Amino acid sequence: MIDPQTLPESSTGLPIAIPLIPAMSFNADPSASASASASASTSAAATATATRDWIFPSPSFTQSSYRDFHSAPRRRRFSTYPRAPKTTHSQILGEDSKSSASISKYTGLTRRRFEFGYDRRDDKSPAPLDGVSVDKADGADSLSPGKCEVQYDKTKSFLKTFTGFASGRQSGRWQLAFTVAILITVFSSLVHKNFCLHREVTGLQDKISKLSARLKLCDLLDSVDTSDPSSHDADKIPNKNLKIAALAISITLLSLPFLFFKYVDYVSKARRLLDNKEDEVFLNKQLAYRVDVFLSVNPYAKPLALVVATLLVIGLGGLALFGVTDDGLADCLWLSWTYVADSGNHANSEGIGPRLVSVSISFGGMLIFAMMLGLVSDAISEKFDSLRKGRSEVVEQYHTLILGWSDKLGSLLNQLAIANESLGGGIVVIMAERDKEEMELDIAKMEFDFRGTSVICRSGCPLILADLKKVSVSKARAIVVLADDGNADQSDARALRTVLSLTGVKEGLRGHIVVEMSDLDNEVLVKLVGGDLVETVVAHDVIGRLMIQCARQPGLAQIWEDILGFENCEFYIKRWPQLDGMPFEDVLISFPEAIPCGVKVASHGGKILLNPDDSYILQEGDEVLVIAEDDDTYAPSALPMVWRANLPKEVIVPKSTEKILLCGWRRDMEDMIMVLDAFLAHGSELWMFNEVPEKERDKKLIDGGLDTRQLMNISLVNREGNAVIRRHLESLPLESFDSILILADESVEDSAIQADSRSLATLLLIRDIQAKRLPYREAMVTQVHSGSFSQGSWIGEMQQASDKSVIISEILDPRTKNLLSMSKISDYVLSNELVSMALAMVAEDRQINDILEELFAEEGNEMHIRGADFYLEDGEELSFYEVLLRARQRREIVIGYRLADTERAVMNPPAKNERRAWSLNDVFIVIAEKE
Repeated sequence: MIDPQTLPESSTGLPIAIPLIPAMSFNADPSASASASASASTSAAATATATRDWIFPSPSFTQSSYRDFHSAPRRRRFSTYPRAPKTTHSQILGEDSKSSASISKYTGLTRRRFEFGYDRRDDKSPAPLDGVSVDKADGADSLSPGKCEVQYDKTKSFLKTFTGFASGRQSGRWQLAFTVAILITVFSSLVHKNFCLHREVTGLQDKISKLSARLKLCDLLDSVDTSDPSSHDADKIPNKNLKIAALAISITLLSLPFLFFKYVDYVSKARRLLDNKEDEVFLNKQLAYRVDVFLSVNPYAKPLALVVATLLVIGLGGLALFGVTDDGLADCLWLSWTYVADSGNHANSEGIGPRLVSVSISFGGMLIFAMMLGLVSDAISEKFDSLRKGRSEVVEQYHTLILGWSDKLGSLLNQLAIANESLGGGIVVIMAERDKEEMELDIAKMEFDFRGTSVICRSGCPLILADLKKVSVSKARAIVVLADDGNADQSDARALRTVLSLTGVKEGLRGHIVVEMSDLDNEVLVKLVGGDLVETVVAHDVIGRLMIQCARQPGLAQIWEDILGFENCEFYIKRWPQLDGMPFEDVLISFPEAIPCGVKVASHGGKILLNPDDSYILQEGDEVLVIAEDDDTYAPSALPMVWRANLPKEVIVPKSTEKILLCGWRRDMEDMIMVLDAFLAHGSELWMFNEVPEKERDKKLIDGGLDTRQLMNISLVNREGNAVIRRHLESLPLESFDSILILADESVEDSAIQADSRSLATLLLIRDIQAKRLPYREAMVTQVHSGSFSQGSWIGEMQQASDKSVIISEILDPRTKNLLSMSKISDYVLSNELVSMALAMVAEDRQINDILEELFAEEGNEMHIRGADFYLEDGEELSFYEVLLRARQRREIVIGYRLADTERAVMNPPAKNERRAWSLNDVFIVIAEKE
């Protein structure tokens, strides 16, 4: 055995840097120990066999020199067994061949370490010893005892020499520093490891605490006794049976609808084959019909079906999951709901059974959510369609309701907007049998300012009570029923049915009904049905009477536009208690901003007395009728000082015969003839030129209630022809007529544009023929006003002809007004606009209708245009109040004037007490009794 003291040591005294190589144990062979000395060899062999050594080489061995290696022969040895006694030289020589081979092996190892270190030294290092080197390739038999002893002596002598050489260079400071570094490193690693272990222990303790708490909670909820495993195993059998039953029930319930439908189909086919009755309704059709009726009648049928389908899918899915998983029934139902709500949740399922069930539930959930999205989408679309088509209810009160749609609607809305401007705007609701979007689009195209008034459109039929309730008909302050464009009798019949529907409203009506009639003969029926709630405006009759008045008094059409419209002055009725006991003559000059025209007599049931006597004394409850700009712009004041004078002279206007031409045929022609017979002087002529044959004219007039033989003042002259054909018009003595009325012909009155085109063509032809027939056309020199046409133009010639005769054109479309007003060749009548003004005025105050009826009637008071010579001398300076009191001597009320150098009249003039010079060419507008 090799002595550890013979191994080299580093300069620090520590073992050389060989990594923890276990020392070879030199076990003695039993056969070799028998041939050696009995006591010594046996003891050495036993000790060597029981010993296993570990050698810690020095880490600085490779850096040390060859001298350092031999200068420290000491070794440090660690063993798990007691240290063996030191081996002697004789014992080494007694080792067998195996031990010698082991020595040779370690000797070669040592040499290789020496050679490695020597090769890295510089040239000053001593040469290696040849005697130490032992060839590793040599076998165990090649090392004889004698040779080994010689080599050992050489090695020992060399080690002694090397030890002495290196003893002086050894230093203890390096050992101490290295030891301290190792201790610090080891201590630091131990401290770090301690902290890491402490943190892990703390985390594990927290987890143990949480798991313990959860375990206790689970024990409390489930009441599971883990101490008795036999009882737990016993509960598995009924739980398994329950899951199988749940799975079977879910499959059965799922297949029942399919089986039911197959059975119904089978029964229907069987009855069809047995009975052979074609009129019998089979069972499957009956069921389909019942389902259809249920879904159609019940408004909540579709949502209810969706809820039932959702509950069935969740219930059946929960039972199926309960049958294929180990979870409880409540957890399975909740899991089924998650699959229905989110189809992606089934991706976490494990196992064939749970995956099949989860996929089925997810598929059902997708169908249910598709149905739900369809229902929600349909509900939203239906609501938006209802709003877009005007089916929603109007929640308003004190609004103006218009039923129907016609060409007069634009003018009516304009007048209502002007009337509501002083109130900051109002609400106008329109209901017609048109699409809401189309109505709103047409209203948006109207070229006027609504002045804060809101217009609400709704689609509906005025004959249906449900549609009337939808527009809050019972809360409206006024209801306007427009006449339809088309046949007059059909339009009036529809208006009559509308009034019947309005009177049938259970809640009653807060406001009054204004009905536009097309024929005067049907007015009685509407008033009979509506009673006191109804005010009628017969459009055709109003326009016909107005045309006759304008034909006899040119310029009266513009006066009526100012009176009927809300843009200038209009009629108002209000009570003033401070005027009680005052005579009407003083009342006339009590309003600086208004002109009194009549009194609403309380003692006569509210009858309006237009143009009363000066001696009439206002009683308690009487109201005063005035012409003012607005209802809040006038009030009575103290009586002014007015000079009262007599008329300069009594002017008597004798009635002279007139010659009037009617171009066209109206359905109320008999009424116009009767009015003309009442107005015109005896011996007047009425020419009728139209396309109706003469034989049919008499028949139509008789059917209308007129016998031409009973006419007192006029004689009829019939001419047949087309008013738009020049040669037909040239056959008439157009230059000899005092007035020519161009009527909207009955054949084209349904189309406003076509009727206006026909009227305009007739007007131009008549004016051209008149201009060519004037004998003084070339010599006449007329002053041309700024902005007018030149004298040589054809329109200038027509303007000259218009000075000799009056032509009144019935115009239906407001757009035609601009053409006639620019040419100044006709004193036009804008029929639709005037009717709309009258409807708006009656809608705002129903009492105005009595005034209009009297002003348009054959008897009573009417509008007149009087010359200034009736009331004053030329150049006389008078105030308006003085002219007003002079006119009272003729039982007339002056409401305005038109100066000679102006084109428009001034109604209700301001500064009534200021004097000014008047000319005999000036005219006054008065309200006077019919002559």
